[in-house]
Amino acid sequence: MTDRPAFDRRAFLAALGSAGLGSLAGCSALGGDSSETTSTAAPTASVDADVARDLAARFAPTLYFDADETWFPTDPRSYASDRDGETVVDGFDAFDGYHATQRETGERAPEPTVFYNVVRYEDSSLTAVQYWFYSVFDQFTTNFHWHDWEVLHVFVDTADDEPVPQLYVASSHSRSVPNNEFLDPDPDRPPRVLSELGSHSSALSLNDRADRFQRLPTGGTFADITNRAFDRIEDAAEIPIAYGLPRDEGARLPYVVPELDGAPVYEDERLPSVTRESLVSEALTIRSFDALSSPPTDLPERSTGLVFGPETADDDGDADADADIEYALVPAGEVEHITEFTGPQLSFEFAVPGFVEDAIASHLTTTSTPWSQSRYVDPAADITDPTHRSALAERYDVVDEPSALNTLFVRVTEAVTDADAPDGEGVTTRESGVESVLLLESDPEAAPTFGGLGVLQNVPAGEHRLTVNGAGSAPHSETVQVGDAESGSSSTTETESSSDGDDDGGTLTTAGVDGEIPLVARESATKVEVDADGTDRDLTALALEDDFGGRLYDAPLSGPDAVYVHRGGAYTVEVRDSDDELGAFRVNPDPNAAADADADSDSVSDGDTTPASIPSVRIDEPRTGKASLATFLADISAETAAAVAAVDDGSDDSDDSDNSADTGTPDDSTQTATGGGQANAVRGLAQALESVAEAANRAAERAEAGERGRADESLDTVASRLERVAERLAEARGELPGSLSRATDRRLEQARRRSEQARAADTL
Repeated sequence: MTDRPAFDRRAFLAALGSAGLGSLAGCSALGGDSSETTSTAAPTASVDADVARDLAARFAPTLYFDADETWFPTDPRSYASDRDGETVVDGFDAFDGYHATQRETGERAPEPTVFYNVVRYEDSSLTAVQYWFYSVFDQFTTNFHWHDWEVLHVFVDTADDEPVPQLYVASSHSRSVPNNEFLDPDPDRPPRVLSELGSHSSALSLNDRADRFQRLPTGGTFADITNRAFDRIEDAAEIPIAYGLPRDEGARLPYVVPELDGAPVYEDERLPSVTRESLVSEALTIRSFDALSSPPTDLPERSTGLVFGPETADDDGDADADADIEYALVPAGEVEHITEFTGPQLSFEFAVPGFVEDAIASHLTTTSTPWSQSRYVDPAADITDPTHRSALAERYDVVDEPSALNTLFVRVTEAVTDADAPDGEGVTTRESGVESVLLLESDPEAAPTFGGLGVLQNVPAGEHRLTVNGAGSAPHSETVQVGDAESGSSSTTETESSSDGDDDGGTLTTAGVDGEIPLVARESATKVEVDADGTDRDLTALALEDDFGGRLYDAPLSGPDAVYVHRGGAYTVEVRDSDDELGAFRVNPDPNAAADADADSDSVSDGDTTPASIPSVRIDEPRTGKASLATFLADISAETAAAVAAVDDGSDDSDDSDNSADTGTPDDSTQTATGGGQANAVRGLAQALESVAEAANRAAERAEAGERGRADESLDTVASRLERVAERLAEARGELPGSLSRATDRRLEQARRRSEQARAADTL
């Protein structure tokens, strides 16, 4: 390899490949110019071959793999073939050939190889050393594909005789997930890379815990990344935003078996050397996310396996270099003649809630060649943390300041029954014990959560459909507005995503409700379907709240939609129209609903079978305005009255019945529950609630008849009778079970709020 100013040739290759940048495996959001071009990038050139080799050997990383890993960095040239005069690597050839070699030689890691590419920024002392790792297959949860290229960038200053590292950038799972980065690392400690099982995305290990990833400084050691936190989001204010390493962070994330033409890949006759044992361990794998009734709890803990070090490692070097296997360090120029990595579609269906469950199956099949990517020419394009890019931009004119990146943030939790609520009448949310995956319909690759947090970076401005899937959980899907356009939902907020007061010019959008998205175990789920077709109003938003759990869903609405809820809750479904008018509907799923079991369901692992179907509740032609809100008031009052009356020990004293029904009594009457004798406090509360339901029903009837004035009179009666309910509740509180007392409090507060909304509504 000679010293050759290759910028023009490589820029040409990058231009040829730029159209495919949206489907790069392992590629992160581009820095600098966000338009996925290199038009503003400073020119780079290769360096002298000997200098490049010395730099590559100086910073060559030690690689730590999971104990269950099977696809280690290798040399793709062993699987190359000629196709119409071009050199290609076919997915079948590489995948099957790798496992054939393993079987024939007994080697776990055939031809261990790391490729390096060194470029210098012209008129600058900044040089980037790239280490490219090729694996024949990627099986990471729902993202899997033939071939896999991952990269570690080491930015060094070569102004002096001894190069000084400035920044490490280790590639994450996808171009949407922030990379793992470290600013100003110790010059005397070469980087250590922790490779994720199956996907080979890279975490960093730079402190004294050699084979562990540490997101936060603890126990007297510093963190392994210097990525910023989202200081304006409470749940992420202290957490550096980068995907780490699940095996070190206590995360549980099951893997899925890749399919080819509807069957597991290991059953394909074109892969005779690939068996079930070739994939990620069965103990960590499920047949599909919807094949479980609840999130798995028995996933084994993972641990470190083989350690790889460069064959040039100094015997007297750091203890980290004591590797099980030595890899060859090869110039990337020796494989630049490969023009394509090929392979047919591999599929996994991402469930999207709907009246008939929809699915997305647009996942990656192959990866582009590194030398056709922008970051091969301009490594700084792969710096994803704005503070890191700003730091390098201050030191080197050749690095651009960070561009405006739109970021989408969510916190995925689990909805469970609330112990403080009556049975079947309230839920709460808690941290999920299993990680989930996020998918934008505009992006072909799903991104995993870490510690329940999900971050998607470099999201184009506009409206997107966000779907969240979790193993054993019902899916969640909602529309989110990202960027400059006005949000269609009050739950979607945009703020500057900054750290230490710095502003990168982008927006931070939170999905869900205040950034939280609760998933529901399939065995506990009911699907609430809202059919907006046929309504005479233009419905624009859908929200859902539980008596105890509060608002759980709030998103734009256009056409029919569906939301999964926990059967142990009691819910209010709210719709909003283009005139900002509201409608509300009461939904009480049967907590004991049992779906039909399928005895012939496919086995996915020991003891696992396809779960039964999920029951549904449909709201047809939801309306907004006074009639809708008044009907809701009647429903929630009658529901609460029945629950309170059930506490009254089955008393049948008819003399204590309520005589305030609509038999000529004026609408402003507040007479309740005195009858022929003094009622006890609990009975008085039930009767007061019944009187509210009666007045609310009259209001709904009058609104339906177009009698606005009389409807408002009935709503005034509702308001006054709700005050009587508050008085009766205070008297009866000591005689009610604590859970029912709390539930009545919450429903009374909601009834007051809906009463005010009904009186203020313009639409009948």
